Amino acid sequence: MSRKIFINGLRISCHVGVPDEEIAVAQELSLDVVLTAQQDWTDLLDDIAKTIDYAEVVTSLEGLAQSKPRRLIETLAVEIVDFLLENYSVSHVSVKVIKMILPQTSSVAVMVEKNRRPE
Repeated sequence: MSRKIFINGLRISCHVGVPDEEIAVAQELSLDVVLTAQQDWTDLLDDIAKTIDYAEVVTSLEGLAQSKPRRLIETLAVEIVDFLLENYSVSHVSVKVIKMILPQTSSVAVMVEKNRRPE
């Protein structure tokens, strides 16, 4: 049984870009995150302490994104996936980072997916 939590369209403000002029100004990115929970949800007993608190995840991702400037959204995507696998009870993470930067496109995006390593 697959147990997934979706965080769609998370808007975060951070410094990211290749040219110095671009990275100097914070810009809004959008994140789509899919967390595959390790625990069986039938045992949650309606207790938030037994599941992944997605409000906490959102706050953590905002802090991570704002912690330092980055040149590439690819770098941010990898850091987010690794952070989620290290800090939450998930077996798989998928992160899509969307940037509205090129005037002739609605957006550009990168996606990173990773499984937890077996222990």
